[in-house]
Amino acid sequence: MAEIRPEKKNRLTLYIIVALLMGISLGFILNKNYINEENDHIANADAKIELLNSQINATTDSIVYKKLEAEKKTIVTQRSAAITARDKKVEPFTLMADVFLRLIKMIVAPLVLCTLVVGVAKLGDINTVGRIGGKTLLWFISASLLSLLLGLILVNLFKPGTAMHLPLPESTDRVVTNTGFSLKDFLYHMFPSSAFDAMARNEILQIVVFAVFFGIATAAIGEHGKIVIKAFDAIAHVILKVTGYVMNFAPVAVFGAMTAVIAKQGLGILKTYSLFIGEFYIGLGLLWAFLIMAGLVIVGKRVINLIKHLREPVLLAFSTSSSEAAFPKTMEELEKFGCKDKIVSFVLPLGYSFNLDGSMMYMTFASLFIAQSYNIHLPLGTQLSMLFVLMVTSKGIAGVPRASLVVIAGTLATFNIPEAGLALLIGIDPLLDMGRSATNVIGNSIATAVVSRWENALDAETPSDQ
Repeated sequence: MAEIRPEKKNRLTLYIIVALLMGISLGFILNKNYINEENDHIANADAKIELLNSQINATTDSIVYKKLEAEKKTIVTQRSAAITARDKKVEPFTLMADVFLRLIKMIVAPLVLCTLVVGVAKLGDINTVGRIGGKTLLWFISASLLSLLLGLILVNLFKPGTAMHLPLPESTDRVVTNTGFSLKDFLYHMFPSSAFDAMARNEILQIVVFAVFFGIATAAIGEHGKIVIKAFDAIAHVILKVTGYVMNFAPVAVFGAMTAVIAKQGLGILKTYSLFIGEFYIGLGLLWAFLIMAGLVIVGKRVINLIKHLREPVLLAFSTSSSEAAFPKTMEELEKFGCKDKIVSFVLPLGYSFNLDGSMMYMTFASLFIAQSYNIHLPLGTQLSMLFVLMVTSKGIAGVPRASLVVIAGTLATFNIPEAGLALLIGIDPLLDMGRSATNVIGNSIATAVVSRWENALDAETPSDQ
């Protein structure tokens, strides 16, 4: 993966925060002065519609019923006209976010294909690393499922998106049905009839299936496969560069998205954001606790000393919003802790491609938050299907700057949830990215220590561990 300069990420994060504050300020001004008339019309219409609904439900007179229904239809039409007028006024700001979202969607398919082919092809050599690769993969899958499932449970418990009450975008002509996917529909949706068709339509799950087959086959043909791996790796680096260019537009998108949201909803909506951030960090705290407890079971009490060793890399990852920036220091501290260098050099780099626990928990949390914001009901079966999709797709582009937004964009499209909901997260993503990055360092370090213990490759406790 391309090196991420901490100072560059810090600068982008600063720009995003400044854009966030500017968007909130301008949105507040517009809410009070520019579109206040439309907002008042919408609020009054909502109150009248609620009153008419109660009267309609209470009446038994057919004439009165028809009269109330006609009156309701008129008010609904007036409300729609007010919403259209309001949207027209803030359209320049929504365009800023929409263009950014289109750029994000532009890189989804090629990024997933190239990075996952390279990752699977390298992992496909698992026979040569034998039991170490198997044990590492077992831990990664277990930790990934824990992270995703914990995010799913917490977002259903907290329901942070229900307070948003956002209307579905007009372009969304269908939503996820209450029955979820049937097995037949799921299998048809999973396996592509054409890899090129899947790429053209950004069908992430189908791309993943093709990439897995392609990666395994690439590893199986030996020397000739190395040429393919090198080529895809080079293409992946090009796409990573494109991703960096796209992310430079993030401050503009943040400014536009926040201006539009605050102008329409008012400052009251910020309460929902603060709840979302607080609840997500509660989730990260619980994830840390579970990972440390799992480490205690296998490594023993020394896992507490491991956390002490990781103070500097965790702080670096948190302050730069980049777990990659902390990679060299993390490797150094793991070797000081007593992990053999051959285990560290295998497990830790692999973890940065396949085991980003904080990012994966965020993906379920954020995807379901967006669904809740649009009042889209997702039954348990559909949520578990989403968890499986995130489980697989997160393995393809982990380590990419702000890759979570890319994965979430693809997942929302797969389950027909409006991708416009990503605009809700762009502004607060830097604050969330800090916690995700620190958690990724913790998760991969514990994984390395656990595999070292399983392989009897963990040195005895030294005085520095006391």
